[in-house]
Amino acid sequence: MEHPADVDEYIDKSEQWPDEMRALRKIILGTGLTEEVKWGKPCYSRDEHNVVIMQEMKHFLALMFFKGVLLKDPAGVLEPNGPNSRSAMRMTFTSTDDVADRSGTLTDYLAEAIEIADAGLEVEHDATEEFCEELDERLASDDTFREAFEGLTPGRQREYNLHFSSAKKAETRLSRIEKLVPKILEGKGFRDR
Repeated sequence: MEHPADVDEYIDKSEQWPDEMRALRKIILGTGLTEEVKWGKPCYSRDEHNVVIMQEMKHFLALMFFKGVLLKDPAGVLEPNGPNSRSAMRMTFTSTDDVADRSGTLTDYLAEAIEIADAGLEVEHDATEEFCEELDERLASDDTFREAFEGLTPGRQREYNLHFSSAKKAETRLSRIEKLVPKILEGKGFRDR
């Protein structure tokens, strides 16, 4: 699938949430964030710090805050982006009325997320995460691979490890590692193309 060049094109191609995206976009751009299509989705940033990204889901439109766990969430509207997510949190919307009803809350949350980006705050991650045995062995035996893997962001390392370690059999874990070695050597994340 060809990725749209800009946000207008992305929204125009949407079959499920175009009106909701336009409503969210108006609020987001009102905060001074810049927009571009990143990872195939409308992404909003401040001084090259990603703040939020729109994600079209089957039953809702999500606005994911990259460092959502750092937000206070007084309205209790944020939810984890997925079972393995450590820092991202999202607000979900199901209609333009939903966007309008929560526009004040959204504006407040965006302001706080921008303050977090401006302050350079980072989400603390558990540095003691253990890799699956097969990945540990490959890292110990292949210096080039180890350097490339260590050059990935902690989130990318974790995503690879989750993929490798989710296989029940050692042969499958080894096969998954071998298949993805070239991608890791290129410095790409698991989901990067």
